Amino acid sequence: MTSLGRLLRTTAFKLIAAYLLVFAVFAGSVIAYLGWHTQRLVTRQAIEAIENDTRFITSQYDRGGINRVLQVVSRRSRAPDAGLILLTNFSGEPMAGNVLNLPLNFLDKAGWREIDYVREEDAGSRPSRALVHVVFLPGDFRLLIGRDIVEREELRQIIIRPAVWGLGVLVILGVAGGLFVTRRVLKRIDQMTATAETIMAGNLSRRLAVAGTGDEFDRLALSLNAMLERIETLMAGLKEVSDNIAHDLKTPLTRLRNRAEDALRTAQGDEQWRAATEQTIEESDGLIRTFDALLMIARAETGQARAGMVSFDLAETVSSVAELYEPVADEQGLDLTVSAPEPLRVHGLRELFGQALSNLIDNAIKYSTPSLPGERGTIRLMLERRGEEACLTVADSGPGIPEADRQRVLERFVRLEASRTQPGSGLGLSLVSAVVQLHGGAIELQDNEPGLRVVIKIPLEAGSSPDSAS
Repeated sequence: MTSLGRLLRTTAFKLIAAYLLVFAVFAGSVIAYLGWHTQRLVTRQAIEAIENDTRFITSQYDRGGINRVLQVVSRRSRAPDAGLILLTNFSGEPMAGNVLNLPLNFLDKAGWREIDYVREEDAGSRPSRALVHVVFLPGDFRLLIGRDIVEREELRQIIIRPAVWGLGVLVILGVAGGLFVTRRVLKRIDQMTATAETIMAGNLSRRLAVAGTGDEFDRLALSLNAMLERIETLMAGLKEVSDNIAHDLKTPLTRLRNRAEDALRTAQGDEQWRAATEQTIEESDGLIRTFDALLMIARAETGQARAGMVSFDLAETVSSVAELYEPVADEQGLDLTVSAPEPLRVHGLRELFGQALSNLIDNAIKYSTPSLPGERGTIRLMLERRGEEACLTVADSGPGIPEADRQRVLERFVRLEASRTQPGSGLGLSLVSAVVQLHGGAIELQDNEPGLRVVIKIPLEAGSSPDSAS
C-alpha cells in the first residue's frame, strides 16, 4: 500500500473529510439561502414598482380615457430611468412604449411573466430579461408594464461565483490540512506500533513514547505504559513463582520418591509397609496444602472469588478464629488475648478472611513459643474502628522480621533463614496479602518491640458507620 493510500485510510483523515463535507454542505446551504433571499427581495421590489405604475396608469384611464393613457405612456417611455412600458390596441399594434421584438400573441393573456426584450433605443443589441405585468384596459387595449431584472441575475452571479471559488479553496485547504494532520497522527501511531512489535518480540522493558503535549495519544501512552509496567511485574512474579515452585516443591517430591523407593528396598512386614505408606500420605498432604494455598492466592489476586462476597461481622469472625487457637496457644506457653469490643461489618468472604487470620495466628504461635520452660509469650488480637475502616492488629512476642525483609515476606515461597527450621511453604503471608487486597484493604508489617505487629485495614461496609447506625 502506498504512503498516500495509508493516509487516506486512516481514521483521522476520514474524520477530517467528514467534518469538511459537513461544513461545506452547511456553508453552501447558507450561501444558497442568501442568494435566494436576495433575488426574492429584488423581485419583490420590482413587483411593487410595477404594481404602483399599473395603478397609476389605470387611474389615468379613469380620468381621461385612452388618450390620457397614451400621453402618460409616451412621456414615461422617454424618461432616462423608465422601466418597460408598452400600450397596444386590440390587434397588438404598438401605440406608445419602449419595447421591441415581443413574441407573437404575448399580449393575448393578462398576468405576470418573464420575457426577453429589446428596448427601442437599444435596437440590435442582445436581449435583456425583464419581469412584466400585462393588463387589459377597456376597449381591448393592452398595457404592459415591467422592470429589468438583469440586476438580479448579476447579483446572483456576484454571490454564486465567489461562493463556488471559496468552497473550492476551502476543500483544497481542508484536504491539505487533513493530510498534514493525518501524517502527524500516523507518525505517532507508527511509533506505537513499532514499540508494540518490539514488546511482542519479548522486550517487556520497552515503553511507548510520551510527547508531553497531554493530548489523547499521551494519555493513551501513559495508560498503556502503566499496563505494561503491571504486565512486566506479573511476568517477573510468574517467573519467580515458577522458580520457587521448582525449587521448593522439588525437595518434598524428591523426599517422597526416596521414601517410596527405600520402602520398596528395605521394608519388611506389614508394620514397616504401613509406616512407609503413612509417611507418603503425610508428604502428599503437605504438597496438596501447598497447591491449595497457591490456588487460593491466585483466585484472590485475580478477583475470581469476588462473586461470593457477602456482608459479615468482622468482630465475630476474629473472635471465632481466636477461640479455636486458644487451646493451641496455651499448650505452647502463649497467652492469646482478643479485643473486639464492637461489631464491624465488612463486605467480603468470611471463610477466606478466616483462613488469612488463621495463617497469621499460626505464624505467631509458631515463632513466639518460649524457648525456656516456665516462660509465657503473648499474642494479642485487637480490632477497632478507625474512621471508615476496620483496623485489625495481630501482635506477637517472637523474634520479629527485619525491616528490610518485611515487604519481601509477602511474596510467594519467601522464607527467611530463621524460618527454615520451622515447617511451612512460605505461602502463609502471601495468602494474607492477597486476601486483604481482594477486600480492598492494606497490610503493613511493623516492629512490636519485641516481635512482629501485622496491621490490616479493611473498608467498612457502606452504612455501617456509627452515625448511620444511630
